[in-house]
Amino acid sequence: MIIVRYKQGDEIAYGLAERHLVYALAGDVFGRWTKGAEIGELGSVELVAPCAPTKIVCVGRNFPAHAEEHGAVVPPEPLLFLKPPSAVIGPEQPIVLPLQSQQVEHEAELAVVIGRRCRHVPPQAVPDVVLGYTCANDVTARDLQRKDGQWSRAKGFDTFCPLGPWLVTPFDPSDVAITCRVNGRMRQFGLARDMVFPVAQLISYISSVMTLEPGDVILTGTPSGVGPLQAGDIVEVEVEGIGVLRNPVVAADADGC
Repeated sequence: MIIVRYKQGDEIAYGLAERHLVYALAGDVFGRWTKGAEIGELGSVELVAPCAPTKIVCVGRNFPAHAEEHGAVVPPEPLLFLKPPSAVIGPEQPIVLPLQSQQVEHEAELAVVIGRRCRHVPPQAVPDVVLGYTCANDVTARDLQRKDGQWSRAKGFDTFCPLGPWLVTPFDPSDVAITCRVNGRMRQFGLARDMVFPVAQLISYISSVMTLEPGDVILTGTPSGVGPLQAGDIVEVEVEGIGVLRNPVVAADADGC
């Protein structure tokens, strides 16, 4: 099942994608719902980010090869950091290179979207609290990450969390391929089975620290091969079995927007 979030006029709503058509989702995507009226062809509907999280919880160094390429050690427990909800954009929306950074990089990731409020979730119960899975790009100002010594600014600029193009559920995340292409050339390739901490363990760990709300997003870590983005680039994140998240890259204007 493919769950989309789309814009129609001034309204944003959830829908279902079936056989290249989008249908309205009547009810609560996090509760009870039914398939509603046909909205239009998938290619003609404006998709936005597939959720509106209260928080984005990210996991650093969850692929050993990525830790190695930065000369960092693999942590004994999941290394957590946050992105603000204001960083979220959807498919085809531009990633804006901030004036403060000279080294912005892509990080392709598998993302998990939480389906219900939860706390202290045992690993075996994780499927019960997941709404679906999507693609993510943990865009990072690498020079600022090194300069600041902590990651809030480097990871938190507006447009630094592309998500999409939709949610897939049910979905087995244990052994899918995660790929990043820039201008059609592959930059990153990794397999979820190489994660230090698999998805069920991550959500169990995170929920032992903080309450997770419906729509919250977990970014599960990036494989090796992260690299620079320049204005004019087209960056694509693909997760096997989900789809392709595509975003253009633009320079900020003189006002930083």
